[in-house]
Amino acid sequence: MTVESIPPTSVFAYALRELVDVESPSDDREAVARAHHRLADIGQSLLGVAPSWAGQDDHAAALTWHRGGPEDPARVLLLGHVDTVWPRGTIETRPFDVRDGLAYGPGVFDMKAGLVAGLHVLDALDPEMPLSFMVTADEEIGSWASRELIFEEAARAQAVLVLEGAGPDGALKSARKGWSVYQLQLRGVAAHAGLEPHKGRNALIRLASLVGELSALNHQVAGRTVTPTTASAGTTVNTVPALAELSVDVRTEDAVDQQEVDRLIGALAGTDQSGVEVRVSGGVNRPPMERAAALPLLDRLRGLAPPGAPPLPDIAVGGISDANLTAAAGVPTLDGLGAVGGGAHADDEWVDLEATTRRVPLVAGLIRDLIRNPLEASQSEVAAMRRE
Repeated sequence: MTVESIPPTSVFAYALRELVDVESPSDDREAVARAHHRLADIGQSLLGVAPSWAGQDDHAAALTWHRGGPEDPARVLLLGHVDTVWPRGTIETRPFDVRDGLAYGPGVFDMKAGLVAGLHVLDALDPEMPLSFMVTADEEIGSWASRELIFEEAARAQAVLVLEGAGPDGALKSARKGWSVYQLQLRGVAAHAGLEPHKGRNALIRLASLVGELSALNHQVAGRTVTPTTASAGTTVNTVPALAELSVDVRTEDAVDQQEVDRLIGALAGTDQSGVEVRVSGGVNRPPMERAAALPLLDRLRGLAPPGAPPLPDIAVGGISDANLTAAAGVPTLDGLGAVGGGAHADDEWVDLEATTRRVPLVAGLIRDLIRNPLEASQSEVAAMRRE
């Protein structure tokens, strides 16, 4: 890779400002659609071609730039998302800003700078290379609308490169915990807290005991976390609570433990001696991304480094991304190839513009090498892994 293949930080920052200024909270379909269209305009200006859209009307679940032959087995998939966790109006209090080479603003690290980098990667490569760049609209809330599109696109690729933000010091993300989320609904019986409390069945007391039971599952297996996160109960201060709700976040390092926790939480459903009924809903959202899925790509990328260069670091993280989905589908997947920065989901979210622009030739070089020399697994082997 040459210095000339690195986009100027001023050009990169201008496109990034354009995208960050269009807010895109996941639960606001109109806002996400506007950001998708702005990204399409930025991409068309840079690449000279518009993306294809998958979805209804103006609310696409994903947009994708497709290149090369559709059935080419050497195809590589770049993956990202345009939605963010920030509510509309955040840009008024935290506008996009660049200070001392660092860019700030809502969604700048997670993950709009990665999307701009992805467009520059496409611009750096031959348009005839078999490459897809898919950008979804609902990653932050579970990818329910886009996951089948992701699976379909990944099934046509030899490898998936995810442009989520890098870890500390630019580390790649080679493993991610699996994520499950549960809602527990409790139904008891209301009664006057002063006159006849004995006639009530207190859903709040049962909720408190469930928090203890769930907390006891925490860290029983290495890497497992079971975290009660939100709770509500009761109607008035002088009424025995008849209804209560509890949300639970679960992270695990391997799929076997994820299924075991799912069984244990499901077993909490029913009515105990308190007379309060517990209903459990939810379950596995994303399976773990295990490091084996990233190793072929890590090895390839490190093999492209100049002699004497320090090896690129990689880490396992507790957060999830769409890399969990593609890795679990049996497709070699490497994450953390996007922005270099930090503060995801935090007010001080930031991106190092120079370090991020240097990701462009890194990713472009890996794609070029993968297409010229595809991974060793045959298509039948890859297909078998996906079926499993």
